[in-house]
Amino acid sequence: MKKSDFGFNTKVIHGGQTPDKAYGAVMPPIYQTSTYAQSSPGKHKGFEYSRSANPTRSALENSLASIENGAYGLAFASGLAAIDAVLKLLEPGDEVIATNDLYGGSYRLFERLYKKAGIKFHYTDMRDAGSVSALVTTATKLIWIETPTNPLLNIIDIQAVADLVRGKSILVAVDNTFASPFLQLPLNLGADIVMHSATKYLGGHSDVVAGGLVVNDDALAGKLYFIQNASGAILGPSDSYLVLRGIKTLHVRMQRHCENAARVAGFLKGHPAVDVVYWPGFEEHPNHEIAKRQMTDFGGMVSFNVSGDNYEQAIAIVEKLKVFTLAESLGGVESLAGHPASMTHASIPKEVRLESGIKDSLIRLSVGIEDSRDLIFDLEQALG
Repeated sequence: MKKSDFGFNTKVIHGGQTPDKAYGAVMPPIYQTSTYAQSSPGKHKGFEYSRSANPTRSALENSLASIENGAYGLAFASGLAAIDAVLKLLEPGDEVIATNDLYGGSYRLFERLYKKAGIKFHYTDMRDAGSVSALVTTATKLIWIETPTNPLLNIIDIQAVADLVRGKSILVAVDNTFASPFLQLPLNLGADIVMHSATKYLGGHSDVVAGGLVVNDDALAGKLYFIQNASGAILGPSDSYLVLRGIKTLHVRMQRHCENAARVAGFLKGHPAVDVVYWPGFEEHPNHEIAKRQMTDFGGMVSFNVSGDNYEQAIAIVEKLKVFTLAESLGGVESLAGHPASMTHASIPKEVRLESGIKDSLIRLSVGIEDSRDLIFDLEQALG
């Protein structure tokens, strides 16, 4: 049986991995070295300088490729460094179509750095995949998808978008951070590039900052490897080890994240202090049926608006939480709460946030793997 034929639960532990050749270590060692001895100029054992390649990082990159059903994985110093590498594939005059409900850091990178480099960005509500068609021109080179989106958990039909631009030399990239490969495999649905902020669910323990890309195409992989090496935003060996260790429990963690999020979302839905709850598992959630089709479960993220669209009340609620930690980021074993308007999405102008549906009263929860009863009690006391 080939490792590529393994089920997901087996892939996260064994996919792309072999025991260490030196001593048979089951877990890849941390190769904390910058350079490697050569027997003759240009003759080495596969590694010459750790910016270009490092055995620990290579083990992680092989794992990333395996769990995303891809051929090539690349590990970066952050999720934004991974996105930056994708954007470096573009040239001045190229155009990008992106979802309008977008992580604030992605928007900042697009608008503050690459826009002035001559790249044009179009933002649209991709819940209707047809909205992409009207924006496609001969200059379009990249479609940037988040699904579920950050923070409104909008669901985008990856296969429908990929089908719209098939054969047009337009890359389709999917930020798969919120779903993780446990829930969703974009390459299987027609995407060309999968991106992860590995800081989140892949690492899973809020102890590392990392990013990853996975692709299937040989030529595309070659271009991205060149950018990775030339730009140098690589992931170090210690951080590579932490992400690789996190991946080995991804499946069991995601199961609990999903179970707890379902219970938390159900509680919030019936609370008088809550207006709208955003969670793809609700039948009334936009594109719920697409989520059922392209995901294996509905994830560990839940967002909600406080009744009355009250900014001050939203701030007061997150400050009262005791089990949920008020903090940036998501995807760790501990539950986190955030206020997008003043935290993760503060870099997006308010009028743009409101146009996308991100109100000042919105609270985003990363539901951890604690006892769900304790999480609900915590929300109840804060909302009360």
